[in-house]
Amino acid sequence: MRTRYWLWVGARLLAAVAIVGWAASYLGTGSGEKEFQKTLDAMKQVHSFRVAFSASQASGHSESLSEVDCDQDIMHLQSHFVDATHDPAIELSKDEVGIAGRIFDHQSDGSWAPAKYGGGHVSARLVCAQLAQGAETHLLPQIATMIKRGILQKGDKKTVNGVRCREWLVTMKGGFSGLEHDTVCLGLEDHLPYEMTVDWEHSHSSFSDYNAPIKIDVPEAALQPASTDSRSN
Repeated sequence: MRTRYWLWVGARLLAAVAIVGWAASYLGTGSGEKEFQKTLDAMKQVHSFRVAFSASQASGHSESLSEVDCDQDIMHLQSHFVDATHDPAIELSKDEVGIAGRIFDHQSDGSWAPAKYGGGHVSARLVCAQLAQGAETHLLPQIATMIKRGILQKGDKKTVNGVRCREWLVTMKGGFSGLEHDTVCLGLEDHLPYEMTVDWEHSHSSFSDYNAPIKIDVPEAALQPASTDSRSN
């Protein structure tokens, strides 16, 4: 009986050690913080990327595509929003490009015109300058905040936009409903974020073309005001 008892105790201890080891591997903030710090450092080297975003709620649906090229200081944004709180629903679409901080709207007749309201559109170089300093932008995941306020849980590996990444489950303390549950998939080789979801806004974002040449078609009419001003100085 005594031998059987000690075998039982030993088995329980081994099980406990295994559980603790698993928890340290998957739930421990130490390893998660190290991985997210690698992502924060990798994002400092980014100078071009694309972001596809979508969110759906009972009140409406929104989607957008952002293209950023810091070397040319060009940012292109296409967005579509549906407000379902009205009957019939209200739809709004925008196609705008920012060139060295100057904003132009794509008109319904195909022409481009200086935007009347461009205060919310920052320059591409400013975005990359913020990333280089380790600061957060509204385009890429808020990795520094996740390190500071998030409970990081390691998930499975997956492929996003042809890139192998590991998904992390991030429980954010102090969210809109007390706890915010996000996911972010970090590249296995470059540590950059390739996918993110946010539960409270039912949103999904995918990130691609890091530091790759991004061709943004900018009509000559959009470039003309900037070149005219430069000649006058």
